[in-house]
Amino acid sequence: MAEGDSPTIARRRVRMAIREARESVGLTQHQVAEEMEWSASKVIRIESGDVTISVSDLRQLLGYLRVNKARINELATDARIARTRAKAQAVWWQEERFRKHLSDDHRRYIEYEAEASEIRSFHLLYLPGPVQTPEYAAALTGGWLDEDDEMPPEKIAALVEARQVRHEALLRRAGSVKIMVIMDQSVLMRPVGGEEVFINQLRLLIGLSDRGLVEVRMLPFALTVPIANNGSFDLMTVGADISDGEVMYRENGMADEIVENRAQTARHRKRFDQLWQVADDENDTIEFIKSRITDLEKTLSDRQS
Repeated sequence: MAEGDSPTIARRRVRMAIREARESVGLTQHQVAEEMEWSASKVIRIESGDVTISVSDLRQLLGYLRVNKARINELATDARIARTRAKAQAVWWQEERFRKHLSDDHRRYIEYEAEASEIRSFHLLYLPGPVQTPEYAAALTGGWLDEDDEMPPEKIAALVEARQVRHEALLRRAGSVKIMVIMDQSVLMRPVGGEEVFINQLRLLIGLSDRGLVEVRMLPFALTVPIANNGSFDLMTVGADISDGEVMYRENGMADEIVENRAQTARHRKRFDQLWQVADDENDTIEFIKSRITDLEKTLSDRQS
């Protein structure tokens, strides 16, 4: 299988092509379902990526949607690749203990993250999952569980373990993935979990930067240009070609979502690139992080003395 042609990427290419072909001829999902004599849920699940489509169904569908034969043949190859994922190839994020506590979009985010060649993260409130220590992740996750949650310890454990597995995957992919993180200065000022936990978190961030695994930039409080009004987001390049578009993931604490609309992801990519240019460069950001560690160590020492 050629690089970039994993089942995940092939399946995404197929369903994106189906959706764009349907929209180009002005049909709704329900209209397509009626014409194909399928249930509406089948069309919805194919376009959302919840199920794969057979090659025969794909050819029939794309013919109805007026896609040319050469393109149909290309997508048929992708469809075959997409269906190569056997039960023996089960992935960790589909295990029951994770499925119980991770949303569908969160699991899809992890799946794309594992395939991404480039990841761009913009965060206003906390550090992104793959660069979190377990202690930072636990403090961040455990603070806002609902009182009626039946098994909060199990939920915290699953979410923290997921972030740790993602972090370990990041270390293994050194050199094959480019990760760029922009964070507001407030992320580095808020000692989530307490001074000791946060000091270790900041040291990990410096270590990842020193190893060339992550490039970090800070948006200082003194910045005079507008930052953003659309909250934190992650953008992932998951195809062999940027023309495949990017996948965006965002959450607000109450809900999360995967966004694959090309216009929306392009707007967010443009905003990320603008913020990257006005943020403090990595050297200045790392120096600031080191100074925060010094200040936090002093605060901790004064409290203990």
